[in-house]
Amino acid sequence: MMYQVCMLQERLVILLTFILLSARYDVMMAWTSPHFSNSGQMVSYNLLPSSSALFHSVSNKDQEVIVGGFIDNELRGAAMKLHTRSQAPREGKAPEQKPKVEYVTTQSDYLAFLVDSQAVFHALENAVHARASLEPFRNTGLERVKSLETDIDFLVKEYDLKRPKIGKAGMDYAQVIEKAIEDNHIPEFMCHFYNFYFAHTAGGRMIGKQMSSLLLDNKVLEFYKWDGNVNKIKDQVKNNFEIMASEWSSDDKEQCVNATAAAFQGGGGVNANLIGGM
Repeated sequence: MMYQVCMLQERLVILLTFILLSARYDVMMAWTSPHFSNSGQMVSYNLLPSSSALFHSVSNKDQEVIVGGFIDNELRGAAMKLHTRSQAPREGKAPEQKPKVEYVTTQSDYLAFLVDSQAVFHALENAVHARASLEPFRNTGLERVKSLETDIDFLVKEYDLKRPKIGKAGMDYAQVIEKAIEDNHIPEFMCHFYNFYFAHTAGGRMIGKQMSSLLLDNKVLEFYKWDGNVNKIKDQVKNNFEIMASEWSSDDKEQCVNATAAAFQGGGGVNANLIGGM
């Protein structure tokens, strides 16, 4: 039993080392997929391929299919500039960094992460109801506020924790999203919407798996569950995004692409809760 705990801690330290790198260099960990050997050592940490949860052409036969659209080209290109060669061997352009960190996440850290995450998702959910043009992105099935409330309540009661206030990372990123809507910068908002939701369905689930093993006796939180087939839900959302983007001007598309760094920074800041908010 002790050996298993030590191995889980070793894996988590490796995972959180990259999260710290993500927060400092505006690269959101949830865009990448870690690979571990049987010994628990990380073998590689590469960006998901073009068929990943974040970047792939819509394939649902019942939908209007837009192949090789805005997401796979312009938005992907902006993301690649923020990844290193080790994360994206063929396309990464950011300089390599190798920070050393010794930290094992606590239940309180994880709770702070969930609270900040909820603040950002709450801002996103409010935003799509604030503009008529965002109606296709309401009640998609990706919403996380309610499931997070269930999980936050569970951690507080199960582990006798005090619910923290929304942290600076969550508050700051929520305000960025709210400001985009106030300014009616819909393309900018969509960059945040897409990146934050879809990052959670990708590498975010790996974070959840590791935290569950180390901190929650393998309990799977509601945060990592969806009603229905999440891949089909994502396809529908991506398709609606492509339809919207197909009507944008070149300036609109540039506004969306230029928000990528801020989206990575915001997500990385929230993830940094997992290493004590470093």
